[in-house]
Amino acid sequence: MARLLVPVLALWVAIGAHAQPASAPVSTPTAGEIPMADYLGLLAQISPAAREGTELYLQAVERHCRRSLTTAELRRAMSDGSGDPVLMGLIRASQLRDAKAMAELGQRIECGGRR
Repeated sequence: MARLLVPVLALWVAIGAHAQPASAPVSTPTAGEIPMADYLGLLAQISPAAREGTELYLQAVERHCRRSLTTAELRRAMSDGSGDPVLMGLIRASQLRDAKAMAELGQRIECGGRR
């Protein structure tokens, strides 16, 4: 998991720079929000496994909770504490190409609260 820390921190810096340009008006409803495709693209630049694991997480949320996450919700899942354990596990399982772990983790999605 420590191997993922540096890329994830680099992602937060890259997203922070991209998400809040100095010229962006603060009053817009989407200030600080970047499109999901851009967020996933940044993940792919840092680690293809991070993007793959995150896409699996998004699909599992849609399947189990019958809704899509916003980019802001995904960013929280990445950053709250040590990150959502299911999301972090899916990223790790993607890195290891562990199909069994990916399937098991995809079943552990919780729909209550912010998910």
